[in-house]
Order: sequence, then C-alpha cells, then structure tokens
Amino acid sequence: MQFDIVDLSLIDYEKAWELQKNRFRQIKEHIMPSALFLCRHHPVITSGRNAKIESLLASREKLDASGIKIYEIERGGDLTYHGPGQLTAYPIFDLNCFKKDIHFFLRALEDIIISSLGANGIKAEAIPRLTGAWVDDKKIASIGITVKNWITLHGLSINIRKDDMQNFKLIKPCGLNIEMTCAEDILKKTIDIEAVKQKVISGFLRVFKK
Repeated sequence: MQFDIVDLSLIDYEKAWELQKNRFRQIKEHIMPSALFLCRHHPVITSGRNAKIESLLASREKLDASGIKIYEIERGGDLTYHGPGQLTAYPIFDLNCFKKDIHFFLRALEDIIISSLGANGIKAEAIPRLTGAWVDDKKIASIGITVKNWITLHGLSINIRKDDMQNFKLIKPCGLNIEMTCAEDILKKTIDIEAVKQKVISGFLRVFKK
C-alpha cells in the first residue's frame, strides 16, 4: 500500500483532526493516497464513543483554568490525554488497498509501538483484550481508531517525556484504574522524540508498504 508520510510537528489537536478528516474525504474520493500523520499536541483531552462521565476526574473549571479543552471525537474507547511529550501517529489508511481486517490493523499498531520502543531500549508488550502497549503493569502507549468505508482515522500515541505525565491524573486513562508511564521514566534519561518518530515510521513502512 502506498501512503504519504506527513510530519505535522507540534500542532493544535483541532487542526490535526480537521486534516485527518480532509484526507479521509480525499481518499474516499480517490483524490489522494493514504497518509501517515505524525505530530505532537498542545495539552488536550479527547473523549471517544465509549467515554464515561466518571472517567473525568477534574472539574470543567479546572480544565478551563489550565487551558485544556475536551474534544468528543469518533474514535472508539474512553478518555485519553495528548500533550507535547507524546509522539502521536495518525494512519489514515485505505484498508481496501491492504487488508480489510480491523483486528489485524490494531495488532499491527501494537507491533509497531512495541518494536519502536524495543529499538530504543524499552521492552513493552501487548496484553490480551487491552489495546495499547504496556511495561510491566503500566501503560506506555494508547490506541484509538475508527474505521469508515474501510478507511481508518485516529491512531496511536506513545508517552515519551516525563514532564508531560501529570495531566493523566485529570482522567481515568481509557476508563481504567491504571498507572501511565513514559520512556524517560523507564530509561531514566532524556529521550529524543525525533529518534522514536523515525523508528515508528520504519515500523509503518515495514508492515504496510507492501
């Protein structure tokens, strides 16, 4: 499958969301090919289709005071947090041109996360019936997608910087009573997000560009 690789750098969530939806329409109309968007976001909380009221632990007033918006979006799952210390990847992929299998797609995203972290010295794993990637009992990466007309939207995020973890305490991540972790906490050193990004790109090319 052919796909463009687009680095959006640090970008507001709403703008990246609009770019995803625009590319989705272009793919559906056969105007543009599939695309992999890579970016980081200013602090934001997103709410998936299965979000529960009790997953939000902070008041709206506190979020407003912190400048953190909540976006209700079309992906599956509950609440998650995005911030500048994460690497986020959005594959807007036409699975009609690859493999029409959502389970395979989710497992492929987990494989890309785990191999990318492994190349940077972190042994992560998938847990059956729970999407994402984990180090011991702590979650280091999250996945949330939606699929329409066999075209995917949204994607994955990998926690890298330790100074961007505090905002996870505003929510129950993915609606679960779990602890989140990041690459810097595990390795006890500063991590170059760009280096992780290149491994993620290599993972997508390995799995999908066939």
